[in-house]
Amino acid sequence: MSNTPVRLLSGLAARLPARPPATLLATALNVALRPRLSDTHRSMLNRRVVLIGVTDLGVECRVSWSGTRFVAHGRQTPHDVAIRACLRDFHALATHGEDPDTLFFQRRLRIEGDTALGLGIKNLLDGMEMPPWLMHLHSRFGRRQSPLF
Repeated sequence: MSNTPVRLLSGLAARLPARPPATLLATALNVALRPRLSDTHRSMLNRRVVLIGVTDLGVECRVSWSGTRFVAHGRQTPHDVAIRACLRDFHALATHGEDPDTLFFQRRLRIEGDTALGLGIKNLLDGMEMPPWLMHLHSRFGRRQSPLF
């Protein structure tokens, strides 16, 4: 059994309570996505709990839009939609390295529950440009150099 970084992170993530990863995700969404949300997007997301599952890490984070920001939820909070993929495919989605429709139709990006909400989120992410600071990080530490991807 290889000790790849994903395997090591998976072992660590399996031992964490749900709140730290969900809080980290909510913070990242507030920094990267919140300033770019239109009123339509805010309305679509309002008080809807989205489960983001990173399948190869065994991590499931629940977040929702409170009306002003993204907030984290624990495992006990029921979700409206679940979006699951492996870390590499979420990276490709976030960096526009691969078309979300391709990921979806190849079943690498799975949407369960309120599929209209899930497809709305997929389309929201597909239509957004990466913030300049994220483009800089990606160009500096992107897929070619990262042992995670």
